Amino acid sequence: MANQIPEKLIDFRAYLDGTDLLGMVDATLPKLEFETEELRGAGIAGTFDGPVLGHLKSMNTEINFRTTTDSVMKLAAPKYHHITLYGALQFHDAGGGELMSKELKVVLRGLPKNPDMGKLDSGKLMEVKHTLEIGYLKIFFDKAERIEVDKFNYIYTVDGVDYLAEVRANLGLG
Repeated sequence: MANQIPEKLIDFRAYLDGTDLLGMVDATLPKLEFETEELRGAGIAGTFDGPVLGHLKSMNTEINFRTTTDSVMKLAAPKYHHITLYGALQFHDAGGGELMSKELKVVLRGLPKNPDMGKLDSGKLMEVKHTLEIGYLKIFFDKAERIEVDKFNYIYTVDGVDYLAEVRANLGLG
């Protein structure tokens, strides 16, 4: 089982508030892009865009619907929405010659940023899109917690290391 080759996403399902199936959707996960500040001066040969520890730029998730659904309407409400994505990833066990599946789970909490109700065209998909501003993200891979980002509670954890624990302590946050 040492030579497992990741191949593709077999399929996924999206849920609102843990239980309501969002419907037939596709989703774009947030990009983790650090805030940076340009450093220059004595002791450095040129410039360096230094990341700010644990501080990320705006994180967006886009969810695309084929047509209007109850979930489309619910996601337009100006409040935090809790979305969970469950995926099955396909791996190829090159040693054993078998295909296998591993779990991907993504938990998001976000506010509606750009609800796009789509277009009306007979016999066509409506192309409904919701963009959410994400304040919380947690990713599990193969049943293990791998990434957690909580912007409002100063949490940035990767593979069990909380990179903002010391920052929270220095700010008197516990």
